[in-house]
Amino acid sequence: MRRRTLLAALPFLAGCTPSLGTFDSLTPRDAGVRRVARDMAYGEGARRKLDVYAPTDAAAALPVIVFIYGGSWATGDKDDYEFLGAALASRGFMIVVPDYRLVPEVRFPSFVEDCAAAVRWVSDHVAEYGGDGRRIVLVGHSAGGYNAVMLALAGDYLRSAGVADGSIRGAVGLAGPYDFLPFDVNATRNAFGQAPDPQLTQPVHFARADAPPLLLLWGVDDDTVGPRNLESLARVQRAAGGRVETKIYQNVDHIDILIALSRPFRGRAPVLDDVTAFARAVTD
Repeated sequence: MRRRTLLAALPFLAGCTPSLGTFDSLTPRDAGVRRVARDMAYGEGARRKLDVYAPTDAAAALPVIVFIYGGSWATGDKDDYEFLGAALASRGFMIVVPDYRLVPEVRFPSFVEDCAAAVRWVSDHVAEYGGDGRRIVLVGHSAGGYNAVMLALAGDYLRSAGVADGSIRGAVGLAGPYDFLPFDVNATRNAFGQAPDPQLTQPVHFARADAPPLLLLWGVDDDTVGPRNLESLARVQRAAGGRVETKIYQNVDHIDILIALSRPFRGRAPVLDDVTAFARAVTD
């Protein structure tokens, strides 16, 4: 019955990326994981809080994955991602899931700056919960993938937040937009339309040889974020001498790539295996 209810919810989820609350409440959790901190403030205001998940039997300082959710920079809630925190933590990582300010309260670059501030909190405090703040991997889906990759490439955001160089060991984008000029849909116009220099909103603009390694994932059936984004960023990052891996999944759309991290739907694509194998390789 539980699985049928989950399947019935999928058409709704496919039509509106922002809310995964119903799915999160129904999907089974991975065992051996607990939320060790909830609603920890990394700045002022209700949207600048984060949760921390960890394996229950961790014996040493764990590498950390900071997961940044999507929602067109306008919606999203960390409380909808307990399934994801449990999934990633079950593979031997400490997981941090922050909220961040959204449109229309803020515009670019404020949501990126909030994510940088959350990473600074991780650097300063995650050791209190058993994590290693010098071994951080940024992971994000959709708009969150943009935020994660932007932090990895445009180093001034993390530097301004006080994050030590070398703390970010890698970044993973799940169906993220990285090369999307002109701003031709409401989501990008609302989030970036006021930027004085649109080029500086694009991750492709910041390709560099000394960036942390990137893993870019995308599904062939994704009609929300097109292949140009992965292809352009991979091309310019390789041309700059940077390290980038790409994986493209057949029969996977914009939502599938995210829910494939959950226990009932891991057969759709090896997203959990690919993300955690990359994170383990760059943090060992």
